[in-house]
Amino acid sequence: MQGYLLLEGGAEFGGQMSEPDRRVIQLAGGPAAHISIVPTAAATDNNHQRAGRNGVNWFRSLGATNVESLPLIDKASANDPSIANAIRQSGLIYMLGGFTAYLGETVKGSASWQAMLEAYINGAVIAGSSAGAMVMCQYYFDPGKRRIVEGLGLLQNTCVLPHHNTFGKGWVKQLASLLPEVVLLGIDERTGMLDDGEQGRKVGWSVYGQESVTIYRNGLAKVFRNGEGFVDDFRELNRG
Repeated sequence: MQGYLLLEGGAEFGGQMSEPDRRVIQLAGGPAAHISIVPTAAATDNNHQRAGRNGVNWFRSLGATNVESLPLIDKASANDPSIANAIRQSGLIYMLGGFTAYLGETVKGSASWQAMLEAYINGAVIAGSSAGAMVMCQYYFDPGKRRIVEGLGLLQNTCVLPHHNTFGKGWVKQLASLLPEVVLLGIDERTGMLDDGEQGRKVGWSVYGQESVTIYRNGLAKVFRNGEGFVDDFRELNRG
């Protein structure tokens, strides 16, 4: 049994984001499922406690009763056995936005990442917003250093452009040049894409939320709005 992936474009706690988040609570096992908020991306500017509380309060407002923000803020805590164990027992692991490169570098190769993989293989949902969604792909863009970095690889041959309807679409030309063979996923704010529909050997993705998801491939762009779906096979588990 393999779990689900939810990628959100940012500005996640409010509005129509209740749609995908209620859906993943259901997929995680219902209101009593263990939900772990991962605030790592907000730790660089010491904002992880506030961001974590916001995540906990949001999911509780949607009816979840077993939500915690994990103190996963650096490499040492990413390798803490108690934190890894909490992740391993989670039905939903949600990575918040913030500093993308810090999140990717902290989580990759850690005990917490291995625990996420174990939970995912056993049916859990891995979700991320903005930076959290970016690191889930094979590649992410580090805007601070203007470079492409290898991500966690839950979605192969992909790169997320978060906040697509505000500043993210401004990255399209540069990333299409740097990653010409890669699928770019432009996800608008308050919008998410969730692989909750199996279509034979491929994966059915649903768009939830306020705006749309734009798929850039081979120089062409396709837009999918709330309630629409598409089939793609770029989900491929990287166990490394």
